[in-house]
Amino acid sequence: MGRIAFYAPLKSPNHPVASGERTMARNVMAALARPDWSIDLVSEFRSFDKHGDPALQARLIDQGARIAEELVDQGGWDAWVTYHSYYKAPDLLGPVVARALGIPYVVAEATRASKRRGGPWDVFEQKAEQVCDATEVLFYLTSRDSVSLGDHLKGGQQLVHLAPFLGLEALPEAATPRKPVILIVAMMRAGDKLRSYKIAAEAMRHLEGDWAVEIAGDGPVRADVEALFGPFGPRVQFLGALDAAEMGAAYRRASVLLWPGVNEAFGMVYLEAQAHGVPVVAENRPGVCDVVAEAGLLAQGAPIGLAQELHRLLNNGAYHSKRADAARERVEKYHLLGAARSTLWHALTPLVRGDT
Repeated sequence: MGRIAFYAPLKSPNHPVASGERTMARNVMAALARPDWSIDLVSEFRSFDKHGDPALQARLIDQGARIAEELVDQGGWDAWVTYHSYYKAPDLLGPVVARALGIPYVVAEATRASKRRGGPWDVFEQKAEQVCDATEVLFYLTSRDSVSLGDHLKGGQQLVHLAPFLGLEALPEAATPRKPVILIVAMMRAGDKLRSYKIAAEAMRHLEGDWAVEIAGDGPVRADVEALFGPFGPRVQFLGALDAAEMGAAYRRASVLLWPGVNEAFGMVYLEAQAHGVPVVAENRPGVCDVVAEAGLLAQGAPIGLAQELHRLLNNGAYHSKRADAARERVEKYHLLGAARSTLWHALTPLVRGDT
C-alpha cells in the first residue's frame, strides 16, 4: 500500500471552526483516498499570519523548520500533497520534506501574489512563490489563479485544472420548494461578507410579489445583518448556524440561492445549492464565475438586475425547472468526488509510479 502525506497550512481538516477552507481540505483528502493508498494528515501546524507581522512570520518559519525536520526523520511517504498555499499561509513543510525524502510534491490551490512583495507579507510571499517553484504539479481551482501560475511555470511542471468540488459521490436529494423561498447562506463577518449582505438586502428592496427569505449563518456582525433585513419584517427568517443535516433541509426548501459573492474564492454554497437543484443568483465576479452557471451571473453594482432574475425564477416555473436541471447536471459532471478523484490521480499516478 502506498502512502501520501497530506497537509493544509491555512486550516487543518480537523480545525474546530467550519468554513469553506476546511471543507475543501477534507474534500481533497476524500478525493485522494483509494483502497491501495493511505492518506496521512501529517501535521496540523497552521502557518497563518492574518495581519502582516514580519516577527510572527519569522517565528512561524522557525517552528515550521523544526516540524519539517521531525517529519523527515519519520518518513515513509511516497508523495506529498498540500491543499492551499498562499502569502498569508504558505506551505513551510512540504517543500523541505519532499526534497529531503526525494518524493513528488504537488499542491492544490497554490497562488502567487507579487503585489505583496515589499510589503508586510514580503517574506511569506517569497515562501509562497518558492512553493510554486518546488511543485511538480500545480492544481488550480479557478481561472484567475491559472494566469499568474502559468506565467511562471518551470520546465517539467504541470498546471492542471481541478474544478472546485463537493465531498459527495452522488447528487443529494433535489429541492422541492412549496413556497417562494430565497435562501442566503454565509457567515456574518465584517468586510466582504457584510458587503454581500448589503447588496442582497438592496436587491430585496426592488423585488415585488410573493417571497420569503431564509438566512443561514451567524457571526459577530449578526446585529448589522438583522438591521439590513429588518425592513422586510416577517418575510425574513434567521436560521442561525446550521449543521450539515439542517443545511440539507434548508436547500431542499429553497427556490433560489442569492449571494452576490464579493471577493469569494469560489464559494462552496454555490455548489451545494446547485447540487440540490437550487438555481443561483450572484454577481459576475472572479471565482464565482467558475462554479455558477452563466445564466445566474448578473452585473456587479446592479441590485435591480438581481431582483429581476429572482422574480423570474420565483414566478416562471418552466424557467426555474430549466435552471434547476442545468444546475444539477453541471455539478454531477464537474463538481463531485468522482471528477476530482480522476483529475488528481491522472496527474499523480505517473509521479508515484516513476513513469516518464
